[in-house]
Amino acid sequence: MKHNKYLYKIRFLLISICILASLIGCQKMDEDEEKEIQIGVVVYDEYDTFLSGLMESFMNGVSEESKNGRRITVKRYSANGSQITENEQVEEMIEKGCNVICVNLVDRTDPTMIIECARKADVPVIFFNRELVEKDLQSWNKLYYVGADALESGIMQGEIAANIWQSDSSYDRNGDHMLQYVVLEGEAGHQDSIVRSEYSVQTLVDQGITVDKCESSIANWKRGQAQTKMGQLIHKYGESIELVLCNNDDMALGAIDEYVAQQISKEKRPIIVGIDGTSVGLQAVIDGDLQGTVYNDKEGQADAMLHLAIAAVTGKNFDQLPYFDGKYIRFPYVRITENNIHDYIIEE
Repeated sequence: MKHNKYLYKIRFLLISICILASLIGCQKMDEDEEKEIQIGVVVYDEYDTFLSGLMESFMNGVSEESKNGRRITVKRYSANGSQITENEQVEEMIEKGCNVICVNLVDRTDPTMIIECARKADVPVIFFNRELVEKDLQSWNKLYYVGADALESGIMQGEIAANIWQSDSSYDRNGDHMLQYVVLEGEAGHQDSIVRSEYSVQTLVDQGITVDKCESSIANWKRGQAQTKMGQLIHKYGESIELVLCNNDDMALGAIDEYVAQQISKEKRPIIVGIDGTSVGLQAVIDGDLQGTVYNDKEGQADAMLHLAIAAVTGKNFDQLPYFDGKYIRFPYVRITENNIHDYIIEE
């Protein structure tokens, strides 16, 4: 009996130790969950339409996480087109206690100061939307990129234009069976501009279309600049322009603005195709002003960027991130035309 009594006490003690260990483990897990995450975010230009939409989705995601008990604060900055300013802002964010930084580079070829500053402070960096050079991203294990593949967007833009040209002979204004086109480009030397322009045209050629380039004109992603450049192109080439390829929706809308300003009817306008699928770009497809765009999933990218930031701080749930290969998260593009536009318009 005495032996059984001691055995019972030992069992009770072991069970108590297990319960206590479990409680300590749960407490530690709760502490990890409650750890405040301070995210610093800087964009190259706060007035960029696509980025404005992406940041709106990002902040909506932060609000949802907060409702679920996650403690997140966000410090937001705009570099206003200056890489020097952006470098200083990243340094300031780190000094203010941000434990993860999200950077939309002004100059994709010049992330060195940002990387070195973050490395010294051991603060992970998530680059987004404007992709840095691969060797720079690989230079430290706490650097990541969230965005999409510019090559894919160029191919899809070319496919949209090819399908319209081949199905509607009325766009061949001079009847020469050649597609005369102009390109409104983003920034000079910017990878996305170069890739989108090159592959949209190459796709037309691959589709068996004979193309004739009138001119390319740089409009720096801006609607106003695109309108001015389109006015110059219309003055120079007139009705010879049968296709306007635009590196983003804002420039496509600028081209449309100029045709409207010159009172040129929709029936006499060329094919105009954008990229990004912004809300205003999608509305232009609905209105029949824009023949198509390529949807860049800002909602998906914003959500992935937020949860990658949380994972980078907590060290957890990397395996739950979509399209994540350890360094990159790239979301697929989608072709948008009048045939599927209503799947991407959110009714108010």
